[in-house]
Amino acid sequence: MGSFGENLRRERELRGVSLREIADGTKISLRFLQALEEDRIDALPGGLFPRAFVKQYAAFLGLDVDKATNDFVTAHAEFVTARAEAPPERKVYSDPPRRSPVSLGQAFLAVVAVLAVALTFRRGSHGERARPEPTPTPVVAAPAVLPTDRVYPSPSLAPTSAATGDNLVLTMTAEQDCWVEVRADGETVINRVLAEGESQTLEARGEIVLSVGNAGGLSIRVNDRPALPLGRSGEVRKNIVITRQNLPSIVGQGGAGARDGHSG
Repeated sequence: MGSFGENLRRERELRGVSLREIADGTKISLRFLQALEEDRIDALPGGLFPRAFVKQYAAFLGLDVDKATNDFVTAHAEFVTARAEAPPERKVYSDPPRRSPVSLGQAFLAVVAVLAVALTFRRGSHGERARPEPTPTPVVAAPAVLPTDRVYPSPSLAPTSAATGDNLVLTMTAEQDCWVEVRADGETVINRVLAEGESQTLEARGEIVLSVGNAGGLSIRVNDRPALPLGRSGEVRKNIVITRQNLPSIVGQGGAGARDGHSG
């Protein structure tokens, strides 16, 4: 079993994803991502940044975020502990400025100024009647209106073993360790590595989009009919679309997909 960084790189390569794609998607510097994969933790910024980088990296690849974070803390416990136990920065407090003593002359002038203001105020108050302050009009708050949530039923994507009506049933069998992503009717239902010998069956009503990181290591059946090979060992194939209309080209002559995305 490799190091934490080697395992990250293996998961990324199985998915046919480049570091540049992760950097663009997460806004993490490319050199920090390289440092993670090379276990050069000392090259990362301090504080909570390293764990935040691991979480974003794992989320971008569709990995278990909590497991990836725990694996990072376990693999680099010494580094994490050292950063956590680092003494806090000392704050330096300066003495408040000293006030110069007030002279008697300054105090006398201040008293005279206060008396002059008081006399002026009294003269003005005799010439005018105090006007009652207007009673403020109470403001009635409008009742809060909560937005109505609309709930849309999601398509039935429960695994099954046989086609129901016109549904599509995809069965995948891993001949080697292989990353797969399947979107059924627009919803991602699987995004992980199938271990060698593992099988997975999924159903969709109208469309299945398959991406695979090791095309030669995965065999598929659609509606219990064997499909043509997806590609060579180690080849990345993305966005292979399977519908009722192009099903003959998937299981018969004409290639592994009528509308295939780009190859890695």
